[in-house]
Amino acid sequence: MENIFCTDLATEARELWQKARGRDLPGLFTARTEAEGFTADVVELRDRQAAKELCKPIGRYVTLELGPLVRREEGAFLRACRALAGELRGQLKLEAGESVLVVCLGNPEVTPDAIGPLAAEQILVTRHLKEAEPELFAAFRPVSVFRSGVLGTTGVESAELARSAAALVQPDKVIAVDALAARDSGRLCREVQISDAGIVPGSGVGNARSALNQETLGAPVVAVGVPTVVDARTMCRDLTGCEDGPGEGMFVTPRDIAAQVRSLARLVGWSVNMALHEGITPEDMEMFLS
Repeated sequence: MENIFCTDLATEARELWQKARGRDLPGLFTARTEAEGFTADVVELRDRQAAKELCKPIGRYVTLELGPLVRREEGAFLRACRALAGELRGQLKLEAGESVLVVCLGNPEVTPDAIGPLAAEQILVTRHLKEAEPELFAAFRPVSVFRSGVLGTTGVESAELARSAAALVQPDKVIAVDALAARDSGRLCREVQISDAGIVPGSGVGNARSALNQETLGAPVVAVGVPTVVDARTMCRDLTGCEDGPGEGMFVTPRDIAAQVRSLARLVGWSVNMALHEGITPEDMEMFLS
């Protein structure tokens, strides 16, 4: 499905659609919620026509705005982790003892695309521990992490590699972590999108690959993504109104992207841990990840 909005964010695609047509889109449910002092935009695509109009699969999309974290408010990081973990738990609908595979997409050598690989370093891997010492690690659920790499460095589609990993570990649920593209530069590194519709890597930058979803992986997939780039040509067109402006094939990212990606990858990783392991504390994570 071609992304005509140049964005992976459902809430942004909805805003662009409504601005262009001056009316609401049928088959769409929207809401604004708040958790731990963070605002979230909810977009639910409930029928095929709405999904087609927004170039997104049917499903629930929640965009958590990270304003308090950007402003460095006291305790904002842990509050953001709790807010994100709460939404993850809600969408995963985990039962006691269910196993989870976390698929971390992206290229660690390309900083704006490194959210997934860096988040993988922050996630507690417990599947092997529970198999070796089930009583000692009884409080943890089985979690595996897979770093897919990208087609250009592996020669294999990320979805194909993820499908092989899922066939091997047979998880009950899958979390996919990736960097996203936005249309508005003001959203970069300031939001996180969580969706139960899976993910199509590269769709926001016009390089869509095979989807990671329940159909391809054999288990429900919840996607977590952070917007890190804006299409330069679209940005120039929005600023100048010129349809044939410069920037084709180029993307814009914040100048401090390396620091931002590291911080946001830690946020995603810790949130995943808190969503999957009930009662885990920051001190626990520091100890296990050190």
